[in-house]
Amino acid sequence: MPTLEAMLQRHQVVAVVTQPDRPAHRGQRLTPPPVKLRAEAAGAPVLQPPRLRDPGWSERLRAIGADVGVVVAFGQILPKAVLDAPARGSINVHASLLPRYRGAAPIAWAIMRGERQTGITTFLMDEGMDTGPMLLTASTPIGEAETAGELSERLSKLGADVLVDTLARLDALTPTPQRHEAATLAPRLKKTDGHLDWSRAARELTDWIRGCNPWPGALTATPGGPLRIWRARPVPAQAVAEPGTLVVAAETLAVATGDGLVLPIEVQPESRRAVAWPEFLRGARLSPGARFSTP
Repeated sequence: MPTLEAMLQRHQVVAVVTQPDRPAHRGQRLTPPPVKLRAEAAGAPVLQPPRLRDPGWSERLRAIGADVGVVVAFGQILPKAVLDAPARGSINVHASLLPRYRGAAPIAWAIMRGERQTGITTFLMDEGMDTGPMLLTASTPIGEAETAGELSERLSKLGADVLVDTLARLDALTPTPQRHEAATLAPRLKKTDGHLDWSRAARELTDWIRGCNPWPGALTATPGGPLRIWRARPVPAQAVAEPGTLVVAAETLAVATGDGLVLPIEVQPESRRAVAWPEFLRGARLSPGARFSTP
């Protein structure tokens, strides 16, 4: 949305291509994506192909006569004919410092793998997965407690700024080939990626919890049922119990790990609202020695 807003303000948007309306909310009402609503409000033509690989779409896009295509979080692998439909090709706004974290979930994986810095890369798209030559980059530190959702919001605004700069300087920029040997991947997250393994180190686990917020949520099994941990912090301490065991720490209970302790901050029992850790403990009536485990 920030990128679309920037394009509407600074350029002539000849068409906006977005996902089809989908069932959402209570009653599963057919709901248009926010991109469609904003584009229609601005008077820009909207196209909603189920799949851009389907016959006829590349020809339809070429007929629009765009100078440049801009692709942001579209969620489909685009064929060469679609990428080449605009006269000057297609530019992607990617939420990592390429060639690191190519793929569908670069923000989450950067946090989950303990990175302390990330950024935005604009690049000319080719048929590969985020493999095209780079145009501009901008880096930003990852906050120590920042979640994937919070970082995503920041990067969406930074991405819009970098794209505006990219288009303004497009005639003077020299595309830089990526170092493919340095590439790392950031595949689409699965629900099971959120399952916590308490044998890992406390710092790794808290990074994992941040990266899984808001989806799929970091999940653990407890004596009272499944529990999602939305926020937590590591507590440097010598392990005094088996991983997953609740132990007394900082006048509350923390979870022993393979190295150090994890102190949950915000948690959510199954089918209930998210609550602060002390409130959960009062209701759950857990004692030192209780065990959390991988779901």
